[in-house]
Amino acid sequence: MPNFEKLNNPTDGQVITFQDGKPIVPDDPIVPFIRGDGTGVDIWPATQKVIDASIKYSYRDKRKINWFKVYAGDEACDMYGTYNYLPDDTIEAIRHYGVAIKGPLTTPVGGGIRSLNVALRQIFDLYSCVRPCKYYSGTPSPHKSPEDLDIIVYRENTEDIYMGIEWEAKDENCINLVKYINDNVIPKSPKLKNRSLPINSGIGIKPVSKFGSQRHIRKAIEHAKQLSGNKRHVTLVHKGNIMKFTEGAFRDWGYELAINEFRDDCITERESWILDNLENNHEISIENNARLIEPGFNKLTNSKRNDICEEIKHVISSIGDSHGKNNWKDLVLVDDRIADSIFQQIQTRPQEYSILATLNLNGDYLSDAAAAIVGGLGMAPGANIGDKAAIFEATHGTAPKHAGLNKINPGSLILSGVMMLEYFGWNEAANLITKGLSKSIENKSVTYDLARLMKPSVEPLSCSQFADSIINNF
Repeated sequence: MPNFEKLNNPTDGQVITFQDGKPIVPDDPIVPFIRGDGTGVDIWPATQKVIDASIKYSYRDKRKINWFKVYAGDEACDMYGTYNYLPDDTIEAIRHYGVAIKGPLTTPVGGGIRSLNVALRQIFDLYSCVRPCKYYSGTPSPHKSPEDLDIIVYRENTEDIYMGIEWEAKDENCINLVKYINDNVIPKSPKLKNRSLPINSGIGIKPVSKFGSQRHIRKAIEHAKQLSGNKRHVTLVHKGNIMKFTEGAFRDWGYELAINEFRDDCITERESWILDNLENNHEISIENNARLIEPGFNKLTNSKRNDICEEIKHVISSIGDSHGKNNWKDLVLVDDRIADSIFQQIQTRPQEYSILATLNLNGDYLSDAAAAIVGGLGMAPGANIGDKAAIFEATHGTAPKHAGLNKINPGSLILSGVMMLEYFGWNEAANLITKGLSKSIENKSVTYDLARLMKPSVEPLSCSQFADSIINNF
């Protein structure tokens, strides 16, 4: 048992353990919670009430969460002293008990402490940030058909800009680095040609590793395997057309993982084209198949045309029997899209997508854009998943001007609780909450942020009243 400075170990409940990256959850787990700053004072009690009610309704006295309050953010400073935003007690509690849930935490812009959210992700190696974006009927949306969007963004959490290194333009080390790159690195790199970095440039380096990329994409594929129909689909989102050796490598490593590790469960988009062409015309030649999957085939060099033909031969010989004859349609489809393209396509063709596996920065933008379609961050849950820990969290900020007014929408944290229950395998309770929330919104029983956008406008519920409405609609 951990030795805490100012906390006492719970006397009731059991510890969640992990085996091969999967949680082993007892019927009475101990779950640390961080209330959160600002509106956390309102949304956490509402969330706890809904979660507890759903478990009680679903399992009676057979299952129960034993909540363990831990501290972070402003509340931690009040208890542990000034600037102690993330006490060792909290870190040890989460490390020992394995799964936690948290409200929003304060992070100053431009200075002060580093993001507590980022710190927690890195401390516990929570390498996959998972953000479902799903529409609940009746939710006001600026989009014409928000109900068509039902995606899950898998955002890599430990590399890219989160592990990036930056130097300020006026930093002497940065000045020397620019000079070294211009004088030594670029001249020795033919692919960089005659480029040079402008003097007085700020410099940033973002690492993208094969290990980090593949373990993250593995989570996305494993999730897709649990889905059905056309939702068994993982799209690798990247900017590999420009950043070929970071974002492009992320794409290539994703395909490599799908083909080598998930061969029996996966089909790539390009492989599906080849096999589909063969199914539609059993007599199709290798060259004509190539012309269908590569429209510019006839204008390519002989060498490139030969490479494509060899690719087709390999696909047919290696997986033609196992994946052909439309068998591939039951497998997980893995494809890729350029980041700027997918921003358009989740709006114009949302039905075509399911799980989007991305690096950090693209995932940050993409998850917020998707959330806007389905009703905003107030309806967008989040989870940070690793192999030995998981933290579920509200995706919005602290909104301090609304703190203590009992008016904020607790939907993000409540739906994060749903994700936690699903993570436990407690699907009955999870489904009960989504049912209750859906009915509440359909009945226009909502908090002010949604009420003011409804036409005609409706009288808003308080934060706690919204929680009660969800429970009453179980």
